[in-house]
Amino acid sequence: MLIKEIILENFMSYEYARIPFKPGLNVICGPNGSGKSSTLLGISVALGQSYTERSKKLSDLIRWDKDQARVTLVLDNSRKSNRRPVPRINKDYIILTRILRRDGTYWFELDNKAATKIGVIRLLSKLGIDPENMLIIMHQNMVEEFTVLSSQEKLRMVEAAVGLESYRKNVSKAQRKLSHILSQGESVEKLLESAEQTLNYWREQYDRYQQKKQLQLKRRFLERELTWAEVAKREKIVVDVKEKIQKKQNGIRQIEKETEITDNQINQLQTSLQQKKNQWRTILEERLTLEREKAKHETSNLIASQALEEANSWIQIHVANMNDCLSKIEQLETVLRDNQNPTDINTHLAEIKRAYKNLDGTWTSRFNSKREHLKGSLENFREQLTKLDNQVTEVEMTIENLNSEIEKSYSEIIDKKISLALLNYRKENLQQDLEKLDKDLRSFLLDLNETKKKAEETGPQIAVVKSIMEIVDEIRVTDGHLAALADVSEDIERMYESYSKLYLELKEKARMVAENREKALEEVKTRMETWRTVMKNLLDHVNFNYQEILSIARAVGEVGLTNEHDIEGAGLEILVGFKGAKPVPLNSYTQSGGERSTATMAFLLALQQHVRSPFRAVDEYDTHMDPRNREMIASLLVSSVKGSDAQYLAITPSQVTFEGDDVHIITVQNVEGASTIREVT
Repeated sequence: MLIKEIILENFMSYEYARIPFKPGLNVICGPNGSGKSSTLLGISVALGQSYTERSKKLSDLIRWDKDQARVTLVLDNSRKSNRRPVPRINKDYIILTRILRRDGTYWFELDNKAATKIGVIRLLSKLGIDPENMLIIMHQNMVEEFTVLSSQEKLRMVEAAVGLESYRKNVSKAQRKLSHILSQGESVEKLLESAEQTLNYWREQYDRYQQKKQLQLKRRFLERELTWAEVAKREKIVVDVKEKIQKKQNGIRQIEKETEITDNQINQLQTSLQQKKNQWRTILEERLTLEREKAKHETSNLIASQALEEANSWIQIHVANMNDCLSKIEQLETVLRDNQNPTDINTHLAEIKRAYKNLDGTWTSRFNSKREHLKGSLENFREQLTKLDNQVTEVEMTIENLNSEIEKSYSEIIDKKISLALLNYRKENLQQDLEKLDKDLRSFLLDLNETKKKAEETGPQIAVVKSIMEIVDEIRVTDGHLAALADVSEDIERMYESYSKLYLELKEKARMVAENREKALEEVKTRMETWRTVMKNLLDHVNFNYQEILSIARAVGEVGLTNEHDIEGAGLEILVGFKGAKPVPLNSYTQSGGERSTATMAFLLALQQHVRSPFRAVDEYDTHMDPRNREMIASLLVSSVKGSDAQYLAITPSQVTFEGDDVHIITVQNVEGASTIREVT
């Protein structure tokens, strides 16, 4: 991009001026104070440069009696090789304006539209124009200023001018990246060390937390074991109660069997007793019968004996007492009447009565005969009585035996009834115990179900191998351990996991930082080598041209790279020696003003073919030169521009001859405080 024209309005000594520029070399000349340098300053201000030469504020550049100044650049944007320098602006010309106000405000306009300084700088940077670089725009006195710059500053300006800043930026970027990685590595190492210490602390706490969790788990298991031990205890109680109930029921059934047997035995004994009683009654009746029979026989015997005695007495007293005999007979009859079966006696009595009634002379013999017969009957009665006595004795013995058996039966029945009563008493007791056990069983089952339900809430049933007291003791010991860990909170696990994760992340980050450090070192090394190679190649070319130019000025010199292994310390060393002197560094103490100007311009001319900016300018470069060097530099300027696409602006107060078709000469004069422009060629 080339400047077609610069328009100055109320800018410094210019009220209004339009200065046309052409491709190639544009030379502005004129006496001191005419406004030559103001043109370059106007270009710089329009391009956004902060340098203001004599002024500290942009408002000081406004013409003394005006409130506003304008500097406008008409830039060429025509197609070259079918492409515009600024493709996004589809016009052959771009108008860039900067407006300055007395109140200190200023702004840019691009094609009469407001634009920001950043936008303007971005536009110019794409075109390679850097108005701040003195190797591109070298204002008045900057030739001297260049010599006092450090070698590092000179090298940076060269890099910016030729467009090699990116290499330095790449190296700096890689170094910053490395520095950042190293710093990051140090930070990570510190963090890792701190995290490791913290992690060790939390690991100890985590171990305590795990111990607490194990104890809590153990306690929950012990509680579970305790609840199921309670269940087992109650189950055992229920089983014991059921066994007792079963025993009671078995006892009741056994008692019922024994009761049934005893009842049967009592029934049998009572039946036998009844039989014996019946037998006893029968025998008793038999005895009574025998007793009655015996009494009858005894009575008959007694009567017969009495009758016999009476008969004997009657016989003895003969019939003297017949009346007494009759009376006795009557008495005997009375007795006989009371006797129900006095068959024999009645018979004898009848015979006695008949004998008595028919008493005759033979009565005595007959009476004796009857007496004998009575004796025989009496003997018979006595035999019968003996027999009856024997029978009665036998019956009495039988009765006695029966009584003994009956008493024995009674005794057995009483014993059996006592046994039966005892059995019933035992049965009642067992039934009462059974009822109580049933009641207890229901209570125990209810308690068991509740305990089992609570136990199921703690987990599935487990085999219990310890007693309840052992479990309770173990719970008590576990609670003691847990009490010692009461300060351990559940947040410890989260903190430990967090710091473990952080430690692993930091460890991984440290590993990655180490890898990145190696990569960054390799990258710095590679980029540094690339930068060193590029800069050496550049300075080799520049050095060659520089030495050729100095040879024309009858001087020797050299351009080289110093401290090339440290990009921050690396610098551009310009050596020069005039009049056969050994080359020494270019500075403000060794060479004269003309020598410094000549050497500086020689370096600038040697560098020109590598500068990428389409516009370059230098102001009053030849102030301290001798005429010969001034003419020589002017000639070299013309030859440098020839065949180049760049646009050059040279400002000089001297009367120098610039010969060539590409030279455009503009003169500036100041008339009554206002600068005027005149084109010469």
